[in-house]
Amino acid sequence: MTTDRYVSQKHGASGSRRSRWARAALAALSGLIAGFTALCVAELVAAAVRPEAGPVAAVGGAVIDRTPAAVKDFAVRNFGTDDKLVLQLGILVVLAVFAMAVGVLALRHRWSGVAAVPVFGVVGAVCAAGRPEGRPTDALPSVAGALVAAAVLYLLAGRLAPATVPPPSADGTDGGVRGTFDRRGFVIAATAAAAASGGAGLLGRRLQASELAGVSASRGDVVLPAPASPAAAIPDGAGLGIRGLSSFVTPTKDFYRVDTALVVPRVDADRWRLRIRGKGVTRPVTFGFQDLLRRGLIERDITLTCVSNQVGGPYVGTARWIGVRLADLLAEAGVRPPSKGGPADQIVARSVDGMTIGTPVEEVMDGRDALLAVGMNGEPLPLDHGFPVRMVVPGLYGYVSACKWIQDIELTTFDAYDAYWVERDWSREAPVKTQSRIDTPRPFASPRAGTVPVAGVAWAQHRGIARVEVRVDGGEWHTARLAAEAGRDTWRQWVWQWPATTGHHTLEVRATDRTGATQTDRRVGTVPDGATGWHSVVVDVT
Repeated sequence: MTTDRYVSQKHGASGSRRSRWARAALAALSGLIAGFTALCVAELVAAAVRPEAGPVAAVGGAVIDRTPAAVKDFAVRNFGTDDKLVLQLGILVVLAVFAMAVGVLALRHRWSGVAAVPVFGVVGAVCAAGRPEGRPTDALPSVAGALVAAAVLYLLAGRLAPATVPPPSADGTDGGVRGTFDRRGFVIAATAAAAASGGAGLLGRRLQASELAGVSASRGDVVLPAPASPAAAIPDGAGLGIRGLSSFVTPTKDFYRVDTALVVPRVDADRWRLRIRGKGVTRPVTFGFQDLLRRGLIERDITLTCVSNQVGGPYVGTARWIGVRLADLLAEAGVRPPSKGGPADQIVARSVDGMTIGTPVEEVMDGRDALLAVGMNGEPLPLDHGFPVRMVVPGLYGYVSACKWIQDIELTTFDAYDAYWVERDWSREAPVKTQSRIDTPRPFASPRAGTVPVAGVAWAQHRGIARVEVRVDGGEWHTARLAAEAGRDTWRQWVWQWPATTGHHTLEVRATDRTGATQTDRRVGTVPDGATGWHSVVVDVT
């Protein structure tokens, strides 16, 4: 009898431990389901409010706003255009860990766990409503998601509560296994909650997709008129036709995109408006999209460069842009540049997503082809490149010139206002630095000994490229052959025929612009006003 009792107690204790572990695992699962519910319900509500108000987008935007410039630079350098995806995945991982912890807490202290769920809602609501473009209603998706998630967690935690343990039997053994719970009820409740949440999330996605389809249709209805001032034909020799060399005009699908928008703004062209106002504006004006199309449009080939582009990096490209000369619009509003007595030296361009870009008035009005662009490579702007209207100013890095989804232009001074990136330790004025890049041969390539074309691109927008030189293993510099120049606002291809010998070699390139300035070999990072240094490539010739 004693042995039987011992075995029974042992098995009972083992079963009790297994039951506790099972309940803990299911509690973590219940937390995940509650977190999933919060996101799905929030997606549905965000479809009625606006997609940018969703909690992941709101929290991600707040993280971007508060991230130091060096960290942003690290993200762009290491993750490229996938940096937003990495951020969103990181947010989801943190949310999942938090949700599981809340689920386990609810197993021990049901109301404490449920009460912790609104923390998720508060964070999302504060982030959404507190962004520069935030509205009070932006808090609704996170709040609604948190409330429904709290109810789901309360329901699931109740199904994990242990059943009443029967008293010991007459022979002294346990009359039942301790810690049992309503497994069937939990499975049914969890499945129902997950299915309902998934349905809500799917409906929210469909509604947002419907809105996106409407904006896409708006873009599809746009017919760009023939420009009054078309771009000059690209010279026959502007493209060298060398395999592995970047094309002179970058295909739209390959054009780099660097911005802070986790959700691409969706702007209906018919509803779009642009205001020009502020210091020195004697005649405030408002333009609609059709107002711009009815004006004399100009078409130009312009190379854009991101300040986050490392030496030899990919964040540079050339497109054929069509739009309205921004200087003409400013002049109609009565704006004069500082050199002619104007009181404002800074244009603050505001995007529909709250981004602010500060651009020098003098550069915009000095005769260069600064545009409010409506088209790119023969088509209306793509949504993720600023549809319906964006700024394009040759010779300046994008963070001080290339406002996408623009809706407001305010004339002010640099002393009176710091734009978004200037607040985050970037320089307030940022002319593009003279740079060059080796496109072919690729790093660690193994070309055969003999004549090897070393080719690439060089750029110094609004100054132009005068010379490109290449050297091998730190030896003498050799002058490369330049492609025909299409304009001083575009990059320029180059090639040097290298008599390659067998072995391990390092190739370096440098460019000189038309002011006579040669790019420095001093390597510095992108912060605060762009990287410098010579691009180099290591190859093994066989």
